Amino acid sequence: MTSSDLKYWIGFNLVTGIGPVRVRSLKEAFGGIPAAWEAPEAELRRTGLGEKLVQRLLEARATLDLEKELDRVQQMGLQVLSMDDLHYPSRLKEIESPPLVLYLSGELVPQDEWAVAIVGTRRATPYGKAVTAELAGGLAASGVTVVSGLARGIDGIAHQAALEAGGRTLAVLGSGLDHIYPPEHRNLARSIAGSGAVLTDYPLGTSPEGGNFPARNRIIAGLSLAVIVVEAGESSGALITADFAAEQGRDVFAVPGRIYDRGSRGTNRLIATGAFPVTTVDDVLEVLNLETVAAAAPREPALPKDATERRVLEALSGDPVHIDELRERCELPIAELTACLSMLELRGQARQVGGMHYVRAHEPRAAYRVG
Repeated sequence: MTSSDLKYWIGFNLVTGIGPVRVRSLKEAFGGIPAAWEAPEAELRRTGLGEKLVQRLLEARATLDLEKELDRVQQMGLQVLSMDDLHYPSRLKEIESPPLVLYLSGELVPQDEWAVAIVGTRRATPYGKAVTAELAGGLAASGVTVVSGLARGIDGIAHQAALEAGGRTLAVLGSGLDHIYPPEHRNLARSIAGSGAVLTDYPLGTSPEGGNFPARNRIIAGLSLAVIVVEAGESSGALITADFAAEQGRDVFAVPGRIYDRGSRGTNRLIATGAFPVTTVDDVLEVLNLETVAAAAPREPALPKDATERRVLEALSGDPVHIDELRERCELPIAELTACLSMLELRGQARQVGGMHYVRAHEPRAAYRVG
């Protein structure tokens, strides 16, 4: 596809109601995307496009400056991938209504074909946060790309944990790339673009309106081999993503939760209706047959950037040490030390071996048994 063709893909993407099936039909009828965009009104009607869509297309042609639209994207340093682009995700092409174009900040790579989505409530509990960090960090460290929606709660934690594990992550927006939402995740979005991609099918200038998010969920599912729902109430948008995944023939996983918790009602119902229960990263890797991807991935995570975490990690070795002794070595309050150890465990850098004894992960351990 030539760069001159790209502006016409952008144009069709801006016409409400003209999706991939109609664009393919128009391409075939007129011999290419430029000819389809510029086709005479009478010939457009003969294709069976319908009066409303013909009028919308004619209005778009009269009002849009396609060169200007393409320039705006390129001046922001963004990419646009059309369905004809060799770099357009092949898995996404398989869904019923793939995006005509993807606006992209960052880069898609072949490794992203091995992707798993992690989604859930914006009102995550401490349990949900911990499980999300463990699953996302473990998958990323195993060479699996983590996909989510950049939302508050489970989504943001999944992206952050994947980054901290040194892995790749993709964020799918329900807005244009010039309207990062929520605004407090702008820095996170920049980090994601440096170790993956932030993408959307919404053009520049599109605000994050509520109606946009259910539609973007089909892309989250479409990019992924499977969807994991960590916490979700009975009306959570995460369940919409799970529904899309099931319709697309992708596997659905759900994290079991307490029956009294509102945020677990959706996930428990998913399990009751056939979703795979997930309690460890290995559950996902085994079902999806991704053990070979995990085996090829680098196993040693990066050193923590936080000075306290570095101090605790340096005080650990392959020999188990009790938390009281560790507190004395690090000269930290017990609450701060416990929180620090929890984060190191979630990243796979420390491990509790029983009886409040800890070791540094990724090192040979001495023969030891507590109790």
